[in-house]
Amino acid sequence: MRSSELAALAGVTVRALRHYHQVGVLDEPPRSANGYRRYDVHHLIRLLRIKRLTALGFPLAALPDLLDQPDAEAVELLDQLDDELAAQIQRLEARRAVVAELRRDRGAPDLPHELARHFAAWADADAPATLARVDREQTILVAHLVGEERLPRLAQLYERMTDPGVMAASRKLYARMDELGPGSDDAEIERLADDLAAMVAPIVAEFQAAGDDDLDLDAVAPLLSAYTGDVLNEAQRRVLARVESRLSAPA
Repeated sequence: MRSSELAALAGVTVRALRHYHQVGVLDEPPRSANGYRRYDVHHLIRLLRIKRLTALGFPLAALPDLLDQPDAEAVELLDQLDDELAAQIQRLEARRAVVAELRRDRGAPDLPHELARHFAAWADADAPATLARVDREQTILVAHLVGEERLPRLAQLYERMTDPGVMAASRKLYARMDELGPGSDDAEIERLADDLAAMVAPIVAEFQAAGDDDLDLDAVAPLLSAYTGDVLNEAQRRVLARVESRLSAPA
């Protein structure tokens, strides 16, 4: 029979058949005078065994020994396969738990689930769309750079920022920030910087006092500056620079 006939009988694709030849689990038969490979029933039986073993989860690399010495190899390989399947189940259960948490909190799936609730709250608070996007993209960057081990610590800060009182104040400040543009004068920029710093400073101090170690964001600062330099206008960047200066000044 030809390759297409063999593949149809076994319920695989011709491409899979060629792949089995390439990795060495199925021998290639000689070609007939017309150039076609001619398979027989022995090839079909081996192909059915390959299909069964791969369906169970055995990797192709393990098949040659298992196909040629099934009784000698089966017990050890089944033990290994069971361990791997158990590990896969654990990973899937953990992933499903994250999906359930995101669904419950209406969190965005492109954000770390530890922080996604913050942005769901911001969506409910009707934050200005442009600044909400900036906040979201900055958070993606910060979360990646601080690493998974520090995410629970970072989540504490975001949890504090979603306090109803803080949210109400933030919404007003964000609206003022969103209105800044070329016509904004120095006095307006200074007032907004003062108000932002006054809101953020106690939260940062409380956050730092609550932890045994500080969350070091020094490595993040240059990339955040590069990002805000691209997405914020000059007046907005000046406000952020003044807020940073006020927060870093000695008490």
